[in-house]
Amino acid sequence: MTHSLIVMRHAKSSWSTNDPDHRRPLAPRGLRDAAAAGRILAEYPIGVVLSSSSTRTRETWQTAELAGASADRVDFTDALYGAWAESVVDLLRELDESVGIAMVLGHEPTMSSLIEFLAEPSELSEEASRHFPTSALAVLDIDGSWADLGAGRGRVARFEIPRG
Repeated sequence: MTHSLIVMRHAKSSWSTNDPDHRRPLAPRGLRDAAAAGRILAEYPIGVVLSSSSTRTRETWQTAELAGASADRVDFTDALYGAWAESVVDLLRELDESVGIAMVLGHEPTMSSLIEFLAEPSELSEEASRHFPTSALAVLDIDGSWADLGAGRGRVARFEIPRG
């Protein structure tokens, strides 16, 4: 069985407010980039999005959705805010096998660490794990079940840095 995992970092956030980190909104550039990401994500029939609960990840998904991205289910969870890659893998292992494409939307350094952990070495996986800027997304093809997800079980099939 083959699954796909989209790993995405939130779009550019604003530093113009005094909000705590968890509540920082997107910057104008972030809104444009999230829309550009949404046009790419529209190519994928996403079953489940697991997203950090932060304001900037929520706004990234909402803006991507307005630009064409869609998912059967979106879960905003505190567990992805400041998570380690291994914790994200644990969440993914709980997915139902009927989910063909899942997406994780979160923060650095978690997103690049997740790719480094899951992906077999390649030029794309090295590029993604070395530099994963805001709005970046990587699509990994995963061999096997979600329950058996582990180190080196994926291949980076696509790496994009959407800009609007």
